Amino acid sequence: MNTMSNNNLPSSKYRKLVVAVSIIIPIAVAALFGIKVEGVDLSFLPPFYASLNGITAVLLILALVFIKSGNMKLHQRTIQVCLGISLLFLVCYVAYHMTSDTTLYGDMNHDGIVDANVGSVKYLYYFILASHILLSIAVIPLVLFTYLFALEGNYVKHKKYTRLAFPIWLYVAVTGVVVYWMISPYYV
Repeated sequence: MNTMSNNNLPSSKYRKLVVAVSIIIPIAVAALFGIKVEGVDLSFLPPFYASLNGITAVLLILALVFIKSGNMKLHQRTIQVCLGISLLFLVCYVAYHMTSDTTLYGDMNHDGIVDANVGSVKYLYYFILASHILLSIAVIPLVLFTYLFALEGNYVKHKKYTRLAFPIWLYVAVTGVVVYWMISPYYV
């Protein structure tokens, strides 16, 4: 990662930007869910953005391997790719949900009624989904601050934040795949 002195990087402006982005993204996503665009079929997106989650998970593990082996440049580039993939995921996710009806877990007939055969597995699904959503909101500032500290050359804070950001980001990426795998039989 680039070693920049605090004189070369207006840190307070970037910190404020991280806070603003961390607030704006969840609010914008929630607001965009209220908008429905008719006549656009983006039903191909869920397996695509689930794959993006899977790729992110693999790349996060690779980034860890790279930094543990001392390859800071590959670590930095891999994290940058993860950030780009996460942004692409967000765009695809919002686009899909703006153009598609919500899929109800266990609704085999697409009539708004959960099939009785689903049983208690739905509680597992909703637990994973809820934790995935909540942590996907929490991970935004964690990842962005972690990245900012690395850019500033503040590796003490970078490592401290990474201890929290990495497992949460990895959990969000992996559970994104799990959520898709569990809900996919119920897509229209």
